[in-house]
Amino acid sequence: MALSYSSHAQTPKGDKKNSPNVILIYADDLGYGDLSCQGATKVQTPNIDKLATQGRRFTDAHTASAVCTPSRYALLTGEYPIRVDSWGPLRTLEKLLIDTSTLTIGKVFQKKGYATACLGKWHLGFGTDKNDWQVPLEPGPNEVGFDYYWGIPFVNSGSPFVYVENKTVVGHDLNDPLVYLGRNYKGDLEPSPTPTFPKEASKKSPNLFSGARKAHEFYDDEKTGTYLTEKATDWISKNKENPFFLYFATTNIHHPFTPAPRFKGTSQAGLYGDYIHELDWMVGEIVKSLEENDLSENTMIIFTSDNGAMLNLGGRIAIEKGHKINGDLLGFKFGVWEGGHRVPFIVKWPGKVPENTVSNQLISTVDMLATFTALTHQEDSLSLDSKNSINVLPVFMGTKESVREELLLAPWRPKNLSLRQGKWMYIPAKGSGGFTGSKPEHHAWGGPAGVAFVGGKNSDIENGKLKEDIPTAQLYDLEADPNQTNNVYTEYPDVVTKMDARLGELKENLTKK
Repeated sequence: MALSYSSHAQTPKGDKKNSPNVILIYADDLGYGDLSCQGATKVQTPNIDKLATQGRRFTDAHTASAVCTPSRYALLTGEYPIRVDSWGPLRTLEKLLIDTSTLTIGKVFQKKGYATACLGKWHLGFGTDKNDWQVPLEPGPNEVGFDYYWGIPFVNSGSPFVYVENKTVVGHDLNDPLVYLGRNYKGDLEPSPTPTFPKEASKKSPNLFSGARKAHEFYDDEKTGTYLTEKATDWISKNKENPFFLYFATTNIHHPFTPAPRFKGTSQAGLYGDYIHELDWMVGEIVKSLEENDLSENTMIIFTSDNGAMLNLGGRIAIEKGHKINGDLLGFKFGVWEGGHRVPFIVKWPGKVPENTVSNQLISTVDMLATFTALTHQEDSLSLDSKNSINVLPVFMGTKESVREELLLAPWRPKNLSLRQGKWMYIPAKGSGGFTGSKPEHHAWGGPAGVAFVGGKNSDIENGKLKEDIPTAQLYDLEADPNQTNNVYTEYPDVVTKMDARLGELKENLTKK
């Protein structure tokens, strides 16, 4: 089956001369230490590193959540995910999480006449009630700011294992629709087959759907990276005469780790590292496409991740081989320690963003909405009063120091919802609020046991467990102690009191109906 191409209704043409193209590359589960420009030695990422040398790399950039779905909600809407009570990965049958009336980064560009596309992982739901996965899949990406969508509708580790183009399943057959069986199905239908992989690739859940045989046959985990890259370069070429915005949300490097065969064995970090190598190739192909279409000078590229790296089997194998998935940061995906949400963040924009520079200013992916509003000169026409997004374009361009004074940071468990203010990080509970697996059969490790596994240190942890006499909450001075080795909660009671009150105020204001 060939890759098809179709376009949704296009917005009026924008002013190409005064409107820079924007490509936002949103990797999945890529950790702070997963790039060679971030210190990795067991993997090589020359194409991403080149973006850093040609642009600006941020060392204190964060996602609003340490979990995929709420992180993506914050990126697209400029709103903290607590506002829609989103904490964990969206479940199989859930509706579209984004209200179709809300302003999104896609709509910001559409209002300025840009062509917009979302390629890759969606994982924000479809429909207005229960998503039964029947065509047409709507509302979805097309209704929240993207003229065109092609990609993984859910997550590559969970079914249905199909691709979606706009509102339809790729390979859709009216006579053979998707049929949801669920986890406890006892009937005669059999789940449709989908590729399987060795244990070291990490967990891929069983298919919970029957039917759609043609769509399932086309779906191939090891070809997804190639498919998405081809779609991206094709879409760029077809839209080169108009200003465009491309949201490129890769499945790399979320488990299962399924790089194309040509990348297997190319790193020193197992399949985990090989999947990073494929990601780097994907970035290189997009940059090459810009060069071939004479678009490089008028295109802003942002490269970042949806959260920190996850300590699954693939991650543990990589660590045993000497790779530091989150660098020296404490914690992992799902948790509110720095490793869960401090992510790589690189911006390249020739002639505007200073080359080969590094910034330690606090920024967040929730800030992209206000930043793109400013980039397209729509501050006066688009109201951001209801948003949590701050314009960090001056920080990108190096013309202004810090513009963000505080940041709300969400883990998987609501009780660990935390607050960053300046150099201080306040966590109103013990632990990370993430996963706590510690046994070989556990898919997701984390917490104190995970810290012990990677050789990390924290004053609340001993022998892979929380000590009995530790404080009820945590405070860290990230300026002096970026790796959170020492909980200074008892040493700064005034700071704790102030931040706890502010956190309570934010929670109250953001959860008002």
